[in-house]
Amino acid sequence: MSKVVFGIDVGGTTCKCGTFSEDGRLLRKDEIPTRKDEGGSLILPDIRDYINGVLSDMNLTKDDVTGIGMGVPGACLEDGTVNKCINLGWGVFNAANVLSELTGIPVKIGNDANMAALGEFWVGGGLEYNSMVMVTIGTGVGGGVIIDGKPLYGYYGAAAEIGHMPLVDGETERCNCGKKGCLEQVASATGIVRTANRMLTESDMPSSLRAVPYISAKVIFDEAKTGDALAIQVTEYVCRYLGKGLACAAAMVDPEVFVIGGGVSAAGEYFINLIEKYYKEYAFHASRDTKIVKASLGNDAGMYGAAKLILG
Repeated sequence: MSKVVFGIDVGGTTCKCGTFSEDGRLLRKDEIPTRKDEGGSLILPDIRDYINGVLSDMNLTKDDVTGIGMGVPGACLEDGTVNKCINLGWGVFNAANVLSELTGIPVKIGNDANMAALGEFWVGGGLEYNSMVMVTIGTGVGGGVIIDGKPLYGYYGAAAEIGHMPLVDGETERCNCGKKGCLEQVASATGIVRTANRMLTESDMPSSLRAVPYISAKVIFDEAKTGDALAIQVTEYVCRYLGKGLACAAAMVDPEVFVIGGGVSAAGEYFINLIEKYYKEYAFHASRDTKIVKASLGNDAGMYGAAKLILG
């Protein structure tokens, strides 16, 4: 067998782990728990133990591994330095060097949203393009920028933090980042539900949402598709901000395509078309026709992108 590459996507609950051939074929896929005990100090040793187990199963040694690519939920620099991953309990340290010392294998890392973008660029929704911006809409709102096939890190490792664009005027509560008015506060899955609950409280408008015991972003979009007036009001409000956020990103990057991923993207064409409607309203005229498409790799995107980081 030729050499293999590991692609590791470190999430708040699990690490998605892929073993790839050098020609990009997925040979094996697993998940291991993300143990955040003791300030996240167990995460990298757990990844080492997982890799050693896979190598043993496949009758390989570390010399048969080209490298380990890893996506992490926080700002990171191209040299492998993590600039805090709050959800993991990590401060500022060179995670690539630490994992490389633990395994004896070269390691490269990137922000998880950037790795998802790289994965979609490689074999997913961005396959036909040279530059793209990916927006992942789930519990939060993440972003990744690919220019000429390479992820954009930024000087402080914070490029493409689209979810933390301060776009929402009049916001009284603080985002997880500590600011007020972030796009994430209205456009994430939790933000969409929060917006719906606020509108239900402030309005007497009849709505099927009032009879739903547990409102989710999926329920809101499902009800909007059936014509529920208040649900439509919520989705219009949310997608107006998303369209404005993409227009701001286009003014800086001017990508060939926007790729929309994350759990909320399961709302499909209704969601994409609504974002596009407001994007065209806010975008600079030269970028108004930029395509907006749905991601295709689902939760595996970050794993693929991390592997691609090694394959170049």
